[in-house]
Amino acid sequence: MVEKIELAIIDDDREFCEIMEEFFVGREDFSLTGIANEAEAGIELVKKKKPDALVLDLIMPEKDGVEVLKQLKEMNLHTEIKIVVLTAFGKEKIIKEVSKLGADYYIMKPFSLEKLADRLIQLQGKDDDYSIPKEVNLLKDKDFNEEEESEPDIEVQISEVLHRLGVPAHIKGYLYLREAIKLVVEDIQKMGAVTKELYPSVADNFETTPSRVERAIRHAIDVAWEKGEKEEVKNYFGNTLTSSSGKPTNSQFIAKIADRLRLEMKK
Repeated sequence: MVEKIELAIIDDDREFCEIMEEFFVGREDFSLTGIANEAEAGIELVKKKKPDALVLDLIMPEKDGVEVLKQLKEMNLHTEIKIVVLTAFGKEKIIKEVSKLGADYYIMKPFSLEKLADRLIQLQGKDDDYSIPKEVNLLKDKDFNEEEESEPDIEVQISEVLHRLGVPAHIKGYLYLREAIKLVVEDIQKMGAVTKELYPSVADNFETTPSRVERAIRHAIDVAWEKGEKEEVKNYFGNTLTSSSGKPTNSQFIAKIADRLRLEMKK
């Protein structure tokens, strides 16, 4: 009989939690002990259940993942649990801080749930072919963070902007937006042919269709407009919108962020 890894999840994104729940419940090597959508409930969950592993989102309202780690350390629970933190962007200062607070691994969103499961297994020492040293360097594992290690600075900057604007990192529109903005930053002429050049270029990179790219980006912008930080939205778009809905069109959204990033790069 397979020895199950008891797993807890703390993440305020309910939709993403449902995706993770469905994934882990379907595996015979994991037992999902509970999910919390805010920090205090998550801390109580860990205190009560004392799981083998914890998946913790760093960015949450009211109290973030860093505060959760601090409280777990104060209760001396950080040494008993393997902790993987999730983040939309990986600044070295933050990564060092969470490592000191007891985090064993960090994962850049978006990520593969299969790889997350693999690393949770390896952190428990249940994979004889792979061992992770208990050092800060484990947060730099090239195999797991292959995308991040090869990711140029511009993609990190775009990820940070999308995060601040409230675009969820786990939806397809996030990936398509990031790629579209990157392409426009590299070649501003693509904004003159969004339908004929930009969407097809993004679609080719993700093996999908231009129409699906357009719809997914539209959905991502709608989500950001409904649930994102209003001050950040105002900071980026101000009174420049011309669409009747009051929301930026796909082209306006991409062009505005790309233009801002191009100006920052020049500085």
